[in-house]
Amino acid sequence: MGRGDGTGRLVSPPDADDTGTRILHVDMDAFYAAVAVLDDPSLAGKPIIVGGVERRGVVSSASYEARRFGVRSAMPVARALQLCPNAIVVPTTFERYSELSRRVMDVFRSVTPLVEPLSIDEAFLDVAGARRLWGSPREIAQLIRMRVREETGLTCSVGVAATKHVAKMASTISKPDGLLVVAEADTLRFLGARPVGALWGVGPKATEALLTRGIRTVADIWDTPRSVLDRALGPAMGERIWHLARGLDARDVQTERVEKSISHEETFSHDVSDITVLRSELRRLADRVGGRLRSGGWEAATVSIKVRLTDFSTYSRSQTLPLPTNVGQRIGSAAIALLDSVDLTQPVRLIGVRAEKLRAGASAGLTLWDDDEDWRRVDDALDGARARFGRGAVTRASVLGPRRDVGAMPTNPRADHDG
Repeated sequence: MGRGDGTGRLVSPPDADDTGTRILHVDMDAFYAAVAVLDDPSLAGKPIIVGGVERRGVVSSASYEARRFGVRSAMPVARALQLCPNAIVVPTTFERYSELSRRVMDVFRSVTPLVEPLSIDEAFLDVAGARRLWGSPREIAQLIRMRVREETGLTCSVGVAATKHVAKMASTISKPDGLLVVAEADTLRFLGARPVGALWGVGPKATEALLTRGIRTVADIWDTPRSVLDRALGPAMGERIWHLARGLDARDVQTERVEKSISHEETFSHDVSDITVLRSELRRLADRVGGRLRSGGWEAATVSIKVRLTDFSTYSRSQTLPLPTNVGQRIGSAAIALLDSVDLTQPVRLIGVRAEKLRAGASAGLTLWDDDEDWRRVDDALDGARARFGRGAVTRASVLGPRRDVGAMPTNPRADHDG
């Protein structure tokens, strides 16, 4: 979910100059909340919180009406309701989001084959080769906005620019339901007045590091020696920000995007201190991560866990595996071992498992024997049963019992954005 609440938006006139542009960044507006309104029009214009319907749940998204009260993603629902007492809490419907996401992406690909999805509700498009068929980049952006609305009932915001970075900034500034075009010659003028936190990849900590040195706008970065940026942000980010501030971004639209990680996490309806329950939940989450690795043809070289305690202190632990794997048993065992290294001084509020450093799955066929052969057969059987009967049809005996995941918000590396 974007941080903006829709105030202070900038949009271009219908005949805006788009000379030198070729990249579009298309971002659906408050996607999860907009889908809730689409399915229940009586919610239109009201503050909506999408997330766990239990007060222990976490905000996944919010309508712009709720954002103006300070509601943000990843915030506890209880806190969100303190900020916006009149908000309406609706549950997530991931199957519905996926369905509409596919329709939106189909619209993009009907215009150009050069589409790079960033998440379930946003993508980059390179429209240089589509000009003869559909018109200039600005005209293509106008066409896409119209077709998305007609074919899904949802609105999107579009940034048009010469580079990916500037296009993404432009779409953010135009939200909601806007179009902002930045001609190539206007790039520096557009960037100079922006706050440093608007640069892609500059998070709260990096923003604070820059602000403490009096670097408040992108124009300030132009006047700052590289050595100062390197000390404030580290050499790698210092170099990156130095280039982005000058509109230099050589990245092309990548039509095949490699997943960086796959994860699932759970916020408990009641804090849990029973170590047996926590280990059981790690097994269940690891099986889900393993299933998604297999369905995507991936293996993970690293397993990590996230543990959040009652006071919201959060701990992460990671382990590099002897061999990359997509076997749920192996991932679960590594996760449980990592949990044992966390000092659980309080009950646990949230727990999660993440598979990282992904690579194409092929390792089992490259070894003389496979220590996980039996577990792979179990996974194959489980995958087949779940494909036929649904995800909840088959599970481990060790995790059977009353549901403990009320209000749980499963994460998805391609569903973690909602502008």
